[in-house]
Amino acid sequence: MKKIHQFALLAFAALCLIVSSAHAQAPVQQVQVDGIIAKVDNHVILRSDLEFGYLQYLAQSKQQPSEDLKCQIFTSLLQDKLLLARAEIDSITVEEVMVTGELDERINYLASQVGGTERLEQYYNKSLRQLKDELRKTVREQMVMERMQREITSKVSVTPKEIKRYFNNIPKDSLPYFSTEVEIGQIVIHAEIGREQKQAARQQLEELRKRILAGEDFATLAKQYSQDPGSAQDGGELGFFKKKELVPEYEAAALRLEPGGISNVIESQFGFHLIQLIERRGQEFNTRHILIKPATATVDINAAVTELDSVRSLIVSDSLTFAQAAKEYSDDTNTKDNGGMLTSRATGTTYIPMDQVDPAIFFVIDTLEVGEISKPVSFTTPDGKDAARILYLKSKTPPHLANLTDDYQKIANAALAQKRSSAVSDWFKKNVNTVYIEIDPQYEECGGLEHLTQ
Repeated sequence: MKKIHQFALLAFAALCLIVSSAHAQAPVQQVQVDGIIAKVDNHVILRSDLEFGYLQYLAQSKQQPSEDLKCQIFTSLLQDKLLLARAEIDSITVEEVMVTGELDERINYLASQVGGTERLEQYYNKSLRQLKDELRKTVREQMVMERMQREITSKVSVTPKEIKRYFNNIPKDSLPYFSTEVEIGQIVIHAEIGREQKQAARQQLEELRKRILAGEDFATLAKQYSQDPGSAQDGGELGFFKKKELVPEYEAAALRLEPGGISNVIESQFGFHLIQLIERRGQEFNTRHILIKPATATVDINAAVTELDSVRSLIVSDSLTFAQAAKEYSDDTNTKDNGGMLTSRATGTTYIPMDQVDPAIFFVIDTLEVGEISKPVSFTTPDGKDAARILYLKSKTPPHLANLTDDYQKIANAALAQKRSSAVSDWFKKNVNTVYIEIDPQYEECGGLEHLTQ
């Protein structure tokens, strides 16, 4: 049961991100009429939640269908709802700006897997705005559950003795085999946008503003000129947002408007915007906008490359360590405080299997010896910015069976994960009776509340 629960809180959580959108794509199944099959305080589990979660798990795990597996998925959903219910009682929340950031990151990741945002919209037959609207609640709940788990396990740690015991308890014929892994560092410098490029973008929006004030339709011009792929096809409409969910400059300009009003040109981290307020509804507001991103000139890329050449020289001459240089010079907020090191999405460690390395990075580090730093190379960041970077091949581990010498950190992480799982299970035992739980009689055969504490 614990293995399924761990999946539910990690991989299954990621799958839930696309379940609501996948409904429209899933083949028609002969299923019972949807309805509530469990309640945990104010949270409910629908029959469709269980069915789609079950089908998604089968597709990912390649396991054979079974009622026992479905029961385990059901119990996992109950555990998730218990976490959410207790989070409300304990006032565990996440800031909306963090939800928006995580949502954008996941959408960008999904888009990268299918070949871009347009392909993503075609795949689900929905606009990016519709996808984000549908997924926001799911992402928020996942983040609340993660924060609740961190609260539960914040004081859990493992000693070297526990790590060794954990490793020694793994049967010798069950030791994992690790393929070639690398540790890669990067220092990124974004291309500076020149004054001329900014002025050109601002001027273009000023001209569009004049046309709108002269009577042309805002939505029509947004479809034609806006460089926001998520809203352009919807006439620039973003949908309803609460305060602090959008970047401050955009929100401030929007909230100064009356419905139908047009803002002056405003600048944010995404570029330049022209905004129209569509409607206020309580604490929420709906706007449309036209986004123009300043063009990045080749000379700006060259400036970034020149700066990175200087940084590389400092590192090679031992004037700075790579980690110090990353912290001081890198524009990549995800790695600069981590010594510049990239991490594996699967394990969270700095050891990345070669077959999971981004192709653009692979072809650079494949020419490096361990300890070497590449010359600057230009690339485009996941959010579409022009940039340059230098890459550092810190280590390269050949294929091998797991051992405490080469894989201590990974084994330590696994031991810690097991101990944290036990702490969460103990927490369920203590808290299962602190919330109201009602289960449809049809699903009592899954073991009811007893399974929640196993």
